[in-house]
Amino acid sequence: MTQQVVTRFAPSPTGFLHIGGARTALFNWLYARGRGGRFLLRIEDTDRARSTPEATQAILDGLAWLGLDHDGEAVSQAARADRHAEVAYQLLEAGEAYRCYATQEEIEAFRETARAEGRSTLYQSPWRDADPASHPEGAPHVIRIKAPREGTTVIADVVQGDVTIRNDQLDDMVLLRSDGSPVYMLAVAVDDHDMGVTHVIRGDDHLNNAARQMLIYQAMGWPLPTYAHIPLIHGPDGKKLSKRHGALGVAEYRDMGYPAAGMRNYLARLGWSHGDDEFFTDAQARKWFDITRIGKAPARLDFKKLENLCGQHIAATADAALLHELQGFLAVTGAPPLSDAKLALMERGMYCLKDRAKTFPELLDKAAFIITDRPIVPEEKAAAQLDNVSRRILIELTPQLQNATWSRDSLETVANGIAEAHGMKFGKLAGPLRAALAGRTATPSVFDMMLVLGRKETIARLTDAACDEG
Repeated sequence: MTQQVVTRFAPSPTGFLHIGGARTALFNWLYARGRGGRFLLRIEDTDRARSTPEATQAILDGLAWLGLDHDGEAVSQAARADRHAEVAYQLLEAGEAYRCYATQEEIEAFRETARAEGRSTLYQSPWRDADPASHPEGAPHVIRIKAPREGTTVIADVVQGDVTIRNDQLDDMVLLRSDGSPVYMLAVAVDDHDMGVTHVIRGDDHLNNAARQMLIYQAMGWPLPTYAHIPLIHGPDGKKLSKRHGALGVAEYRDMGYPAAGMRNYLARLGWSHGDDEFFTDAQARKWFDITRIGKAPARLDFKKLENLCGQHIAATADAALLHELQGFLAVTGAPPLSDAKLALMERGMYCLKDRAKTFPELLDKAAFIITDRPIVPEEKAAAQLDNVSRRILIELTPQLQNATWSRDSLETVANGIAEAHGMKFGKLAGPLRAALAGRTATPSVFDMMLVLGRKETIARLTDAACDEG
């Protein structure tokens, strides 16, 4: 029977959910979901001084916005400290670890001597093979693992290939501090084992940690997980991602109005590829994604590609689903919600609002003619289109619209007829109509606006504009 795939995302709650962390979560989610596996969440909150409930909530909110659901309850690493200590004492009992009574002063003196003699400064404790009878009773001590002193450790990594580390580069890592608290390396290894994690997919900045965590697995006789250490995300200039490149946190992208589906698509393409496919659905991503196709080189953030993909996802999303996500965007940005009547108009007009909109603010900008209420107050450039001549034309147009069939063909016939009667092309009439219907010079098609607004509202707006002497 094939073992069920279990992946995990294990962020530290010391700040926002970073865009790189979001991609790591996505890769883990895709790999598990595409194989009928489980995707788990562990909050690595052992750094009590820096971990905050607000940061934990930001992580949960970011994952929820991205649509990355996890199985079961989120695990608190700090809450499992007793279990981590239990494993350290099991290793002690089995002779795989030892009590070290060396003081900080003694350790520093060892390193100074090693530096002076040109030797490795990795601490070699005299307590490693000391007779337990020589242990000073009640004295403060740490528990260290016995790392191999010779040979090599090979990390079999799906992305990086086999990574070989000389064992003389590994120290006898501390497992439990003198106050009895477990160290991060121990906690991670124990949690991954206890949670049944089969695949550890994480940033390549953790690659060296794998060798140290493997010591615990091997000493406990546990099967190793499959490792996949993915390259970090760089800015467009090829340098490590930082604030100068733009938004770093997932919440910032949400607040800028990028659709979650577009964000998932873009993040999936950052360092992983499926042939030449740029745009794909969640179902395709789950089916196609595999860690063997993750590249070794750092991926570069490209905002134009992100916007392009987001535009394609807005165009491809069902109107009702898009409207639901749009309402969520308004809520998180503190904007007033749309009334039921406005929502109905938005849904009716989505076919022309989606066109070329890459973000929700762009979509809302195109929908300004729906969102705004009478009386329409035109912007300065639009107001200039409403001179006395254009007003008289609007007065002529309104009774003809009263009797027109409310279809695109009929509306075009009426408007073109009026323009022709005044010896002009329709383009000359479009400006005053945009000003009257939306108060702007840049809008969706005049006929789309009429169809969405309906006969009554269209004629009311035209009448207002025709009668307004400015």
